[in-house]
Amino acid sequence: MTNPDAAPGAHPGRETPAMIRLEHVGKRYPDGTHAVDDLSLDVAAGELVTLVGPSGCGKTTTMKMVNRLIEPTSGRIHINGRDITRTDPVKLRRTIGYVIQSGGLLPHRTVLDNTTTVPTLLRWDRGKARARARDLLDLVGLDPDTYGKRYPHQLSGGQRQRVGVARALAADPPVLLMDEPFGAVDPVVRDRLQTEFLRLQAELRKTVLLVTHDIDEAVRMGDRIAVFAQGGHIEQYDTPLAVLGTPANDYVADFVGADRGLKRLAVTPVTPDDVEQPPVVRLDDRLADARARLRAADARWAVVLDEAGALHGWYDDRNGTGGIRLDGRVRDRARRMDAWVPVGSSLKAAFGQMLQYDAGWVAVLDGDRFLGVLTPARLHEALRRSVGAEETGIAPEDVVLETVDNAPGR
Repeated sequence: MTNPDAAPGAHPGRETPAMIRLEHVGKRYPDGTHAVDDLSLDVAAGELVTLVGPSGCGKTTTMKMVNRLIEPTSGRIHINGRDITRTDPVKLRRTIGYVIQSGGLLPHRTVLDNTTTVPTLLRWDRGKARARARDLLDLVGLDPDTYGKRYPHQLSGGQRQRVGVARALAADPPVLLMDEPFGAVDPVVRDRLQTEFLRLQAELRKTVLLVTHDIDEAVRMGDRIAVFAQGGHIEQYDTPLAVLGTPANDYVADFVGADRGLKRLAVTPVTPDDVEQPPVVRLDDRLADARARLRAADARWAVVLDEAGALHGWYDDRNGTGGIRLDGRVRDRARRMDAWVPVGSSLKAAFGQMLQYDAGWVAVLDGDRFLGVLTPARLHEALRRSVGAEETGIAPEDVVLETVDNAPGR
């Protein structure tokens, strides 16, 4: 739970050294406008922080002050312990990756040459720079042999954005700044780009500031979220779970929306404690034995596992034997199981599987190993435990949920 006595930019309990540190930073223009006012913010090494808020609240100004595209008028900014206000701004920018909408590619240069831009400026050997570019294009899902010789106008919007990310990573910068990086593409491509970037971030662990006006994107992408208000103030700086579960004030609550409980589904993982254990049968079990097991458990269906213990499907006994002899095998009646998620997936992903397949439950797997099933009731419990844990500061599994049976007054 957020400490109400802490400064908005503080992060109690974190011991990881700050890769980016803003100390009482401000930006005031000659007409007296405060774009950013007395802002303090720490970003730990390897952390992805989203800056979110309405237009004109100072989030992009804040990000641009980190690479000195905009000069602060007060305060200090440190990157990896170094005061950047005492660093040559051109040299500084060559050590920081920068991604903007539509990629910002040079139209007269090929994809491969665009990707080598910063290494070339840093006087890398040409062969080394091009090899690095090829590796990065492959990393972002673009075959360098297919796309390397193309020009930006020959790419789709999503492909240009991938090249922009590859170019930003080319010199292996410790810090990556991203200004509305997925805002110029359609929702389907945006979702794919977000997924791809989260995969890259899990592998590369860059320190990232990502500016967005979309609270859903901020929640999905960020390890922590800084919620800005007009005048360049941070109203809350915390994890997505904390921002959604315990908004610091009415402004944050209004900004994240009345459906913040549903948004928590996207950042609450499925854990082994959330699953139920239904009856389990094997492919080669006799139907008579399977039916006996279901009756003993007072159940009408069972999960079907193969010989190796991997999920195969499910067996439904509601319609009797359907003319199949009871000395037959479960494999004769097993149905395909499409609704499943890996453990650690979000509750939103699990709920999506339930809706997509019109299923009353989804299987939860650890690799190929079956852990159990997540039902709608257990999904709701998991969400309530997540909220309760944030409010009380205890582990989700230790949260006691109020039910009809244990409600006050009973």
